[in-house]
Amino acid sequence: MIEKGKFGGTCLNSGCIPSKMLLQSANVAETVKTSGKFGVRSEFQGIDWKAVTGRVWDRIDPLSAGGEEYRDQQPNTTVFKGEARFTGRKVIEVNGEQITGRHIVIAAGGRPRIPEIPGLADVTYYTSDEVMRLPEQPGSIIILGGGYIGAEMGHFFGCIGTLVTVIDHGDKMIRVEDDDICVRFTEIFSSQHRVLLNTDVVSARPQNADGTGVTLEVNVAGDRQEVSADALLIASGRIPNSDLLRVEEGGVEIDERGKVVTDDFLETRVEGVWAMGDITSPVELKHFANLEARTIKHNISNPGHKMKMDYRGRPYAVFASPQVASVGLTEREVHEQGIPHIVGRQEYAATAYGWATEDTVSFVKVIAHASNRRILGAHIIGPQASILIQPLIIAYELGQTVDDLAHVMYIHPALTEVVEQALLKI
Repeated sequence: MIEKGKFGGTCLNSGCIPSKMLLQSANVAETVKTSGKFGVRSEFQGIDWKAVTGRVWDRIDPLSAGGEEYRDQQPNTTVFKGEARFTGRKVIEVNGEQITGRHIVIAAGGRPRIPEIPGLADVTYYTSDEVMRLPEQPGSIIILGGGYIGAEMGHFFGCIGTLVTVIDHGDKMIRVEDDDICVRFTEIFSSQHRVLLNTDVVSARPQNADGTGVTLEVNVAGDRQEVSADALLIASGRIPNSDLLRVEEGGVEIDERGKVVTDDFLETRVEGVWAMGDITSPVELKHFANLEARTIKHNISNPGHKMKMDYRGRPYAVFASPQVASVGLTEREVHEQGIPHIVGRQEYAATAYGWATEDTVSFVKVIAHASNRRILGAHIIGPQASILIQPLIIAYELGQTVDDLAHVMYIHPALTEVVEQALLKI
């Protein structure tokens, strides 16, 4: 086992787990700020940055260290701390030593993509790898990128009192979502934070003479202007680490994005060399990496009965405010593929629990095949979207029809009724 950084990878150290722990603090702050509409008097007085971040890292860092110690002490396991690179077919060099094996699993992940912006090298900027470990809360922050990372980090910093500006070159945030979802999300997010869309960054420079802060010159739909903040977060996507590993020197093929190419069983064109996670996966999500790991484990152990990796549905959630969750095709993709379909949409506000929460913006959207009635896709925006999507994921994976799912019992007046009512509309 070779690892150059902290054990546990992106998810544990700079991704899913610490970000959701921080977002819980943001959600609590948001609850305090919005309590008045429920008749509850409260006042948001800011946060204790060291307490908020300490709660995260005091728990996460020991897990990473413990994981390394555990692996190092396992029988039949040798742990190398260093950076690996291929030097030949099934030959890897680490710390000056060459090693090989009957099987090699490439699971080296990816890293933040840094855009080419004149002057950026002179500016102190952060990526998702560092921004959650800032020594103190910034008074203001610019986030380059309106995708999932930008949306979640914008929610976090905005809720705790940091002035947030999101800059994106597209016309909507989280653009890969169903059109109805990303339009609604952009409207809501823009009402809470400053969002500059259709915007390109022309140049960057430090804001202050001592080199702190940042000032960006931007082109907003043809209008040149400057935007300044105490901190800059680069959230413009990620790239695979295949170049750092020099995988091509080991005969491993990569595609035009730098992703390691595998077959349906996650084996590269070099027999016995496998790949999983962000370095190869079309879906850069931990639950898919988990399934890829189980698939490779099975295939190495059962060469005569290999199983294919299944990327159907690609379910995921965005833990911003509002939450977003999705499975299957968007309505745009259904149209592009010419599939006959029916759409059922239900607002949270039309359900009893929606009344209780005073929700006027959230909804569930289900897309079904017009003939066989199977679910083609489902998309939710609103509180608990990541939970509400689960029965729709199960139905999608098992090939159930909307009628199958609509005619089971749903607890009244639970929020799950909004899913039931969207199905019944179909």
